[in-house]
Amino acid sequence: MIEVGLLTWVLLALVLGFFFFMYLMVRRSILGFKEGMQGGREK
Repeated sequence: MIEVGLLTWVLLALVLGFFFFMYLMVRRSILGFKEGMQGGREK
């Protein structure tokens, strides 16, 4: 039971980390797209 529980926690951590990474990538792309639409090429 302990090994199964540990494996479950590891898989859960990997899934959460993957979704968090995807969330950061999507948010960064959306923010960059909004800046591009507003003509933010001054930087």
